[in-house]
Amino acid sequence: MMRRPNTGFTLIEVMVALAIVAVTLGAGIKAAGALADNSQRIVEVTAAQWCAENQLTELKLTRFFQVPTEFEFQCEQMGALYKGKLVSKRTPNPNFLRADAQVFTEAGQPVLTISTVLGR
Repeated sequence: MMRRPNTGFTLIEVMVALAIVAVTLGAGIKAAGALADNSQRIVEVTAAQWCAENQLTELKLTRFFQVPTEFEFQCEQMGALYKGKLVSKRTPNPNFLRADAQVFTEAGQPVLTISTVLGR
């Protein structure tokens, strides 16, 4: 009588396969979480950039030219409130002025700083 060879997987083979699947799923979940965090950060930086650019554009349109000046502003974009500080400084050329717009979260965490040069 001929014996048929055993077919199938051993317990060790199944355990190794499960360990590989678990590690792969864990890495995939971690990567998905990082993508979600990055997309939230992009939304926050974009909204803060709009706030800063609005303030700097207002300076350009009003032909603001006072140095040194520092004042605070608030801006709401996409349902979030941002605080900011606008600082103007002299440049080596007296016909130009440097303006920096710093934007912070409502909690005071810095988000970004944008600078521009204003002419007389």
